[in-house]
Amino acid sequence: MSEKLLFGTGGIPLSSRAPTTESGVERVAELGLGCMEVQFVRGVKMSEEVARRVGDVAKSKGVRLTAHAPYFINLNSDDTAKVIASKERLIQTARIASYLGGEGVVFHAAFYLNAPPSAVYATVKQALEETVKLLAAESNRVLLRPETTGKESQFGTVEELLNLSAEIEGITPCIDFAHLHARTGKSNSYEEFVALLKLVEGRLGRQALDHIHIHIAGVEYGKMGEIRHLNLNESDLNYVELLKALKDLGVNGLVICESPNLEGDALLLQDTYHSL
Repeated sequence: MSEKLLFGTGGIPLSSRAPTTESGVERVAELGLGCMEVQFVRGVKMSEEVARRVGDVAKSKGVRLTAHAPYFINLNSDDTAKVIASKERLIQTARIASYLGGEGVVFHAAFYLNAPPSAVYATVKQALEETVKLLAAESNRVLLRPETTGKESQFGTVEELLNLSAEIEGITPCIDFAHLHARTGKSNSYEEFVALLKLVEGRLGRQALDHIHIHIAGVEYGKMGEIRHLNLNESDLNYVELLKALKDLGVNGLVICESPNLEGDALLLQDTYHSL
């Protein structure tokens, strides 16, 4: 695996010839981008056969793949059936991701539901330990990547995800910088970006920066946190300083763009990074 930072789209590029994952991978390669996150946010609706075919195309084109699990996951639900269904959605996504040759599954882990964060942490940790154990029994080595979240009602602070990653093998974070900025109103300067990346390295080791998974988008936010994604140049996210921090610290891995202008902003990020 080459050591560098690759840029790509969160989903099928808007300019793909057809709205299929296979066409999306081909378009990512044509654009000169290096990765794509396959979106299963409305449900895992891909067969093993299709996933293996997409994986073959991605491998032949040199495009690295990841997956995003369905939004309908809450490992802290007070309904046991919903927790079981949430774990099953994670497992289904990880299975398809493995057929794709994917490296990880990004997901939003839980909502607090007015419970103390420490209690929610314990609940989420137990559910993820059980999920990882089931995947290990299938010899599935796809990483589960809980994502930093953009609203105060959602489980997913940096500390929570670093603790989970340090305590459970097979768990490692997805750092969504738009969500962090929206949640705190801060996390938007070179110094803050460097401090965060050094915190990740300090807790999880250098390999966490060598195989990082990042989401970037413009973001509109209010008192409660994230409202919606925006194009980078329509928002106040200081993406140039973020890219400088990533370059200065020699961070390697995948940067997934989730702006509405998917490939346009992914190329903007890539071009800006290489111009620094």
